Amino acid sequence: MVTQNPEIYDPRKILQHPSSKSCLLARKPTKPKPKPGPGQVLLHVRATGICGSDVHFWRHGAIGSMIVTDECGSGHESAGEVVELGEGDRVAMEVGIPCSQPSCTPCRTGKYNGCPDVVFFSTPPYHGTLTRWHVHPEQWLHRLPDNVSFEEGALCEPLAVALAGIDRSGLRLGDPLLICGAGPIGLVSLLAARAAGAEPIVITDLFQSRLDFAKKLVPGVHTVLIERELSPEQQAIKIKAVAGRELKLSLECTGVESSISTAIFSVQFGGQVFVIGVGKSEQKFPFMHLSANEIDLKFQYRYADQYPKAIRLVAGGLINLKPLVTHRFALEEAVSAFHVAADPAQGAIKVQIQD
Repeated sequence: MVTQNPEIYDPRKILQHPSSKSCLLARKPTKPKPKPGPGQVLLHVRATGICGSDVHFWRHGAIGSMIVTDECGSGHESAGEVVELGEGDRVAMEVGIPCSQPSCTPCRTGKYNGCPDVVFFSTPPYHGTLTRWHVHPEQWLHRLPDNVSFEEGALCEPLAVALAGIDRSGLRLGDPLLICGAGPIGLVSLLAARAAGAEPIVITDLFQSRLDFAKKLVPGVHTVLIERELSPEQQAIKIKAVAGRELKLSLECTGVESSISTAIFSVQFGGQVFVIGVGKSEQKFPFMHLSANEIDLKFQYRYADQYPKAIRLVAGGLINLKPLVTHRFALEEAVSAFHVAADPAQGAIKVQIQD
């Protein structure tokens, strides 16, 4: 078992390596090709999706208390091929590496996403998997069946996020559902919720193009365009009218304060708003409406034990992730890929960098 993760994956080992070329000093930054140690394998990373958190770190340098203080490589939605120690296996990479110690309550109880000593690649200070070569603990790799591509394997990371939300929210067959946000996580949640039997499903977004994409992805979904001039209460009236009823559950995939409030006003007495999205550190919510209507407000942090399920669902044909990748770039074009992913006007759903 790999222990002492912070020391093993100390980012200074890369930054201070003589063969490294900083992105601040070179047009094409380079990293050393690492050697796998005990319990590790060397991977050729073949596909990496750009997550909203990658874009946020790139643009703003922080998400809440997670602050970029030095050069920090991006990427955590990755799949690749083992090239040293077990050559040839095609794998999806689970990038949150917990301490796995019996003294750690989250690890001991199976909630390893809460491990305080986790190394999560691409979260500062640890470098991400957007690179050609990456050393990874063998026990946190998941073999891909022959009918699952590297592209789909990389998409199993956002699917794991959605599946964790569906698990923890308790979504059941026939539940009326609101999904706030038709970005990648919202759309993956839509696919997973439809596979789980939610009905009806309403999805919202600020951009009509994303709602049109959602309608092509799941023709039976109802769409509502968010109007910036409307209050959350007014938005909720539109949503309930489209659904034909109040909703039992909302999966909130934006983390935006006004969107969370809209979800709160859209659900029924005794309903639930489950926040998957990441937003500002401090926000205001309609407390008394929550209280007087016994609405549960819950949150999610990453995922635990979702990758095997995600791969089964994709391999078995219950969830088709292929349409989500709208833009593909070579590794050498990574900066251009980030510009496309960061600009909603480009119409990208999921941008992947492939090698």
